[in-house]
Amino acid sequence: MRRINKYIYQLPDWPDFHWRERELSSKLVEVHLRQGHLIGRMESLGFSQRDEAVLKTLTDDVVKSSEIEGEVLNPHQVRSSIARRLGMDIAGLLPSDRLVDGVVQMTLEATQNFARPLTRERLFSWHAALFPDAQSNIKVGILRDDTKGPMQVVSGQIGHERVHYEAPAAEHLESELAVFLDLVNKTSNLDQVLRAAMAHLWFVTIHPFDDGNGRIARAIADWALARSENSARRYYSMSAQIRRERKEYYDILEQTQKGTLDITDWMRWFLECLDRAIVGTEGSLATIFKKDGFWKMVAHLALNERQRLILNKLLDGFFEGKLTSSKWAKLGKCSQDTAHRDIVELVGYGILVKDSAGGRSTGYSLQILIRETKK
Repeated sequence: MRRINKYIYQLPDWPDFHWRERELSSKLVEVHLRQGHLIGRMESLGFSQRDEAVLKTLTDDVVKSSEIEGEVLNPHQVRSSIARRLGMDIAGLLPSDRLVDGVVQMTLEATQNFARPLTRERLFSWHAALFPDAQSNIKVGILRDDTKGPMQVVSGQIGHERVHYEAPAAEHLESELAVFLDLVNKTSNLDQVLRAAMAHLWFVTIHPFDDGNGRIARAIADWALARSENSARRYYSMSAQIRRERKEYYDILEQTQKGTLDITDWMRWFLECLDRAIVGTEGSLATIFKKDGFWKMVAHLALNERQRLILNKLLDGFFEGKLTSSKWAKLGKCSQDTAHRDIVELVGYGILVKDSAGGRSTGYSLQILIRETKK
């Protein structure tokens, strides 16, 4: 009896992926143009704004990649862990637990060392980082052995389960991983963005570990995307966009793994999702763009450190309620008289405007339109 192949890794030509290049070419060009435009725009920002953008993007990437798998991380801990590892001097650092530090370690290792080839040792170290306090049911830093049965992606109640996918048997993983690493690292004419899409799908299909395969697959995609830009600085998050489109993500993965080795539909979806991720940066980094524009407009003014500190807090939306001279004195660690002089000077520049209420409760707001001062 002829065997019916249910998954792509069972096909005789596996893993000879191919796609219809003409159907992807226009979207690929569009994605590269967006990448170049975004990088150019970010390079025009000041160093502090660029660091802030990288910190926000990486925080989103770590948090959302874990959310896709149903794991919720504390974003403030993630942000603090990233800042410490990148040597960023930011206020309000929090201690982070080992789980958060492990996910951050994997993400940064993938993107900061994008020029290094992908190796078995790197993948195993990423897996170990994801599960620093692993329970006995998760074999860490080694390939799965299927002693508890085949690796399956299942949904539904007990007795009414639906098997979405069954991964290759453990006995084939050594050879499967070796072929994957050999081909994904080869220098060829393959566009790095397309490499990211193919490598993501390929790794998820192999599913070599007991757990964490999805997060590692997205880290592999980030590694390839960083190579495509020749930059460790991440200004958009593919994982955050996948989180918004999680149902479509799982649907296209299942459809592709039960299809043929013509993966055009998957490649198209990946490119379109990536395009939306880059476009979405305009919204996610809006505050940073606004701050950069503000500081360029007032660059000619001799503002003191207190004024810069508190104006940054205003731009970040730090204040609940109105800004008063008392709050200024507390944040600026100065006297009430000094706070009043700082504020009056900014009002004179047209940066702050006095709210309608007067007396001791007088409040001030950031003026949207800043007039040029007379020299």
